[in-house]
Amino acid sequence: MKDAFFAVVNPVAGHRKCGRLAHPALQKLQAAGLKLEVVETRFAGHGIEMVRKAYQEGFRRFLAVGGDGTAYEIVNGLFPGAEQDAPPTLAMLPLGTGNSFLRDFVTEGAVEFATDALLAGRSRPCDVLRMIHREGVIHFINLLSVGFAADAAAVTNRKFKRLGHLGYLFGVMTCLIRLDRRAFPTRVDDESEVDRRHCLFLTFNNSKFTGRTMMIAPKADTADGLIEYVRWGPIGRLGLLRNLRGLYDGSHLAHPLASRRAVRRVEFFLDGPVDAMVDGEVLTLDCKVMDVLPAALNVMV
Repeated sequence: MKDAFFAVVNPVAGHRKCGRLAHPALQKLQAAGLKLEVVETRFAGHGIEMVRKAYQEGFRRFLAVGGDGTAYEIVNGLFPGAEQDAPPTLAMLPLGTGNSFLRDFVTEGAVEFATDALLAGRSRPCDVLRMIHREGVIHFINLLSVGFAADAAAVTNRKFKRLGHLGYLFGVMTCLIRLDRRAFPTRVDDESEVDRRHCLFLTFNNSKFTGRTMMIAPKADTADGLIEYVRWGPIGRLGLLRNLRGLYDGSHLAHPLASRRAVRRVEFFLDGPVDAMVDGEVLTLDCKVMDVLPAALNVMV
């Protein structure tokens, strides 16, 4: 097996900031003795292709240079192929826009923190969540959400992405104005009943944060072997405005319409595809079954 890190750089991450900062940051790591094989992504999904090939060639350590979307492509290049082997290692150099996953471990100085973890060889087990949908399967380490948060991300990508974090706030406000509350029928674990109640959103979380600073799942643990399932019922526009700050500090869970559970498996009974936000990416999926691969990955944090 190769002892170098396969470093995947997304040069357009962080509104192209990553393209400017990646080279000196990687040079610093190499000067400190870290072995790197560096590649750049050229189009959506390119990272998946390159990582899949690199894994077959013997790489077992990977470095995401970008944001959550870059890490997402690496994870999907590794799985499902890595499921039967020893857990591969994922490190992150957070030069993207969101970098939500790392906020479970550090809130300030994320680049310095991630660099120190790399040079110190510091890692811990991490679960990988798996979603089987009509067209195939995806894997992720942050969260999948449907409803309000996914709608906001979809609007942001289509209209405001160039504005960064401010654009996401515009996306949130756009969805607040129209406030679409609907049902996403699901059944968890071995329960017999399908939950068909209308809701503002459902999120299925491995880590706590999304949208960079929104703490949707304050009780999530990246290594507990469980999916943190957060539901917020059909709250009204005024009620949501009054409680919007709670989405950023986790206190929204105290609202009587909010609930959370730690589960192992979720079945979906949707009428068709829906927009879903997955680790910083907006996808349209006809979701079928979600489960968890416990400690399937090592993350350097």
